[in-house]
Amino acid sequence: MLLPLYIFTIVFILGPLVYMVVLSFLQRAETWGVTSQLTLKNYMDILEPVYLQTFAESFKLAILSTVLIMLIGYPFGYFMAKLTAKWKKRTMMLLMIPFWTSSLIRLYGWIIIFRANGVLDKLLMGLHITDAPLKLLYTYPAVVVGMVYALLPFMIFAVYSSAEKLDWSLIEAARDLGASRMKAFLTVTLKLTLPGLLSGVILTFIPSMGLFFIADILGGNKVVLVGSLIQDQLMKAHNWPFAAALAVILTILTSVMIGLYRKVSGVKDLEGIV
Repeated sequence: MLLPLYIFTIVFILGPLVYMVVLSFLQRAETWGVTSQLTLKNYMDILEPVYLQTFAESFKLAILSTVLIMLIGYPFGYFMAKLTAKWKKRTMMLLMIPFWTSSLIRLYGWIIIFRANGVLDKLLMGLHITDAPLKLLYTYPAVVVGMVYALLPFMIFAVYSSAEKLDWSLIEAARDLGASRMKAFLTVTLKLTLPGLLSGVILTFIPSMGLFFIADILGGNKVVLVGSLIQDQLMKAHNWPFAAALAVILTILTSVMIGLYRKVSGVKDLEGIV
C-alpha cells in the first residue's frame, strides 16, 4: 500500500530536487540549454551585491508581511475559536470563499482599488481625507497589502486549529489564582497556542519569499523578489543553472526555517506553563 506513496515522492519530489541541485552545478550553453561541465560559478554569482540585495529585499518584505499577518491573524483566529459552532462554520465559509476564485483575479481586483481615481481614492476624497488622488498602485505598500491579503487565511486557520483545542479551564484557573487578563494570556493562552502561531508564521513567511506574481502585479516590477529573479533567469535570460542555484539557496533557507520551527515547537508539555 505504501508503494504509490514512494513512487509519487521519488518522481515528483525527490527527482525534481536532485535535478535542480545537479543543474545548479552545470554551465550555461552559449546558445541554448546547458553543458555537462561542472562549475561553482553559479553560486559565486549569487554573492554579487545586486543579488544579495534581492535576497535582503525579499527577507525584508517577508518579515514585514509576516508581522502584519501575525498581528491581524492571531486575534482573528483566537476569537474565532471562541465563537459558537454555528458562527464558526459561517466564519470559516467566509474565509474559504475567496479560494474559489483564482488568486490572480483577486489581485487584479486590488488594482481597481489602488489605481488613481479608483475605489480607495474616491472614498478618501469623499470623506475629505485627501484632496487629490494618491499614487498607491505599483508601490511597495501595495505589494505588502497584496502579500497580507493572499496569506492571511493561512495564519488564521493555523491559529484557529490550535486555539480550538485550548483547555479554557486553565485560563480560568490562572485568573482565579490572581493573574491579570494580560498575564493569563501571556503565560497560558499564548504558550498553548504557540504551535499554531509558529505554523502560521511558516505558512506565511516561506511563500512570501517567492510569490513573485504579487510583486509583478501590484508592484509593477519595482519590487524584485527572489522568485522574480528566478523567473527572469528562466524566461528571459535562459540561464537555467543560475536559476537552479538561486532555487537551491531558497530551498536551503526554507529548510532552515522549518528546522527552527520544529525545534521551537518540539516541547509541547504543560510543565512551567501553569
